[in-house]
Amino acid sequence: MLKRFFILCSGVDSDIVNGCSNGEQNKYAGIGATVFFTAIMAFIASSYALFTVFDNIYTAVFFGLIWGFLIFNLDRFIVSTIKKRDNFLDEFIQATPRIALAIIIAIVISKPLEIKIFQKEIATVILKEKNEMAIANKKQVANYFKTDVDKNKAETDSLKSSITKKEKEVAALYQSYITEAEGSAGTKKMGKGPIYKEKRMAYDLASKQLDSLKTNNTKIITEKESKAKTLQADLDKKITETQPIIDGFDGLMARINALNKLPWLPSFFIMLLFLAIETSPIIAKLLSPRGEYDFKQEDNEMGIKNVLAQNRYQSDLQKKTDAEIYDKVYADIKDDKELYNYKKKSALELLKLQADGFVEKQKKSI
Repeated sequence: MLKRFFILCSGVDSDIVNGCSNGEQNKYAGIGATVFFTAIMAFIASSYALFTVFDNIYTAVFFGLIWGFLIFNLDRFIVSTIKKRDNFLDEFIQATPRIALAIIIAIVISKPLEIKIFQKEIATVILKEKNEMAIANKKQVANYFKTDVDKNKAETDSLKSSITKKEKEVAALYQSYITEAEGSAGTKKMGKGPIYKEKRMAYDLASKQLDSLKTNNTKIITEKESKAKTLQADLDKKITETQPIIDGFDGLMARINALNKLPWLPSFFIMLLFLAIETSPIIAKLLSPRGEYDFKQEDNEMGIKNVLAQNRYQSDLQKKTDAEIYDKVYADIKDDKELYNYKKKSALELLKLQADGFVEKQKKSI
């Protein structure tokens, strides 16, 4: 039962192979088994790849089955269409497009399994990329808000600076009128003279200006600081909103790119393994000598070709004979006087009708 199933997988003509020896049947059963297990590997690989895309096992298995059946049908078709001939070069040329297709299939099958085999290493690469993306994202968001933040900070600093400047001015005036009263500076006369009063008035005026400046600037500084907190909250919110996108950066394409950043040699050997598996039915059929099945298949093809050639020859001969007969018949008719007179009479009647019709048209146009 299993042997018949694998023979069916090989794509051979069951009517021919059933009449062959047991060894010949075993050869094609082996080729069919290779085709079958290649399709199984394609199903596993595609299911895993699609699971990383859809994150749903049932969807992945469903489309994985479709892909497995497609690969099975392609491999079965490839193997069944390679026919053994006496010239190996002709056979190889015949198999070249099929080998190229097998290479493409092998690469497609091997990639998802490579991703699964090197899953831990790929996860490390993806984590590093996520961290780099998170840092870059923070910088981009910060740059987006930088103009507003810097402007707000500069205005706040300017307001604080003006208060500090005014405080220094008031402190200097205070020191000036105190030292004037003590006689240690200014006029060097102790007491509260006219100069002292002038300096005291200047201090009182500056002190009032300082109080007014503090009242106005403190209110504006409070608003600016509140705006700075709002800008910082917006910045943090923007980073929080974009973080899930970075966290979700682990799809199929990201994993393939991460795989390409790993050392290429292990991945290359895995691909070679699948390439060997995928091309093994074709290589086996190319390298195997012509067997009983090949001779019987060629014999059937030759029989069909002979029948078609004979039918074509008979058709051509019949067409040639009919043409010669009709040539002779029409040559005899050509010399018949009765037929000539009949055709002449018909032609004269037609010419008369045409002439009468032309005259009628001319009369209507006048």
